[in-house]
Amino acid sequence: MRKGLMVLLSFVLGVFGLLAGCSASSSGETKDGKVEISYGFWDKKQVPAIEEVIKQFNEEHPDIKVKTELIPYGQYFQKLETAATGGALPDVLWMNGPHIVQYAEGKVLLPLSDLAEKDDYSLDNYPESLIDLYTVKGDVYGIPKDYDTTGLWYNKKIFDEAGVPYPDDTWDWDMLKEAAKKLTNKDNGVWGFAAVMGNQGGYYDLIWQNGGHIISEDGKSVGFDHPEAIEALKYNISFIEEGFSPTQAQMNETAASDLFSSGKIAMMFDGPWMVPEYKKNPDLDVAVLPKGKQRAVSIHGLSNVIAANTKHKEAAWEFVKFLGSKEAAEVFADSGTVIPAFNGTQDAWLNSVPDLNLQAYIDGAEYSHPLPSVKNTGAIWQYETDILKKSWAGEESVEKVVKELAEKANKELKE
Repeated sequence: MRKGLMVLLSFVLGVFGLLAGCSASSSGETKDGKVEISYGFWDKKQVPAIEEVIKQFNEEHPDIKVKTELIPYGQYFQKLETAATGGALPDVLWMNGPHIVQYAEGKVLLPLSDLAEKDDYSLDNYPESLIDLYTVKGDVYGIPKDYDTTGLWYNKKIFDEAGVPYPDDTWDWDMLKEAAKKLTNKDNGVWGFAAVMGNQGGYYDLIWQNGGHIISEDGKSVGFDHPEAIEALKYNISFIEEGFSPTQAQMNETAASDLFSSGKIAMMFDGPWMVPEYKKNPDLDVAVLPKGKQRAVSIHGLSNVIAANTKHKEAAWEFVKFLGSKEAAEVFADSGTVIPAFNGTQDAWLNSVPDLNLQAYIDGAEYSHPLPSVKNTGAIWQYETDILKKSWAGEESVEKVVKELAEKANKELKE
């Protein structure tokens, strides 16, 4: 998920205070004899659906108590890194594709292939690309939970007041820029577009649309310093330079999603994880992304994994199987929170908010690019965050920062 993609992945040694509520050692038997397992995740918007899923799970497994551990996304992988070092991961937890290789090869996750085969648990219930994403050296480590692409969200009221037609599948980069210009109203404090510095749901999509790449097929180099990527990054930042987007400082002070929800931004790229928030505003809707040289969006999906050192492997596996069930998928679909990964349940998600054009996300899957997944993806993301922000802030040219980014990222890949 985009929220899944601006993480700082680093070793935080000695900061044991970060582990509050994130330790599998707290799992065990309760006073009434039930087995207790912990479940780590990061999205508070999904708490109601998760609580409903746990309720249904307990109807079938009253002897297993699930303790939820909501860990803010900005801290999630920092905490997991520390917890993994200390052998104290939650029993069951969310995992994203770009980190699966690191955690699987680090032997901190339990391979699930044998468990699935033993229980005749079919992995054919999920898109093959998601199973492949969570397969490392022949073993499946995660049961797919959901997937997401990117859509162009827009405010119909602002469009109507400016006399601008709503976006559709004919839009390209030039039309997006022209619309942003017309929709920007400085007197009313309205910007036409939010040029957020995000990779998924942001500059990754634009780089792919422009014919570029993020990481080479052999995994040995990045493409940020290639002409296609430079052009895409400069296009993105041009919205800020031309006054059609809030500055990076303004979006740091108030999140772009909050500005958009409150009617201060007319358009922005965002994922389906924002549906629960955006559906509250009847002026909002979503369309497919404008195309560049070609159509392209990011695709990613979360999975549920099990800590290798869990003291309750059987209970954890029972819970993971239920999390991957059709019943659980339908709960998430009805909530409108995410696109469920279980095949055949996407229609329920589309119907969960019939007033929104959620089909735009499903359509995007047809021309999507999976997020890069290498062992040191997290380190590369950190370089992106630390280095690209200098161009978003207008401090250094795109050409200069991508040279620095490529040098550091390529060195990381070689190591």
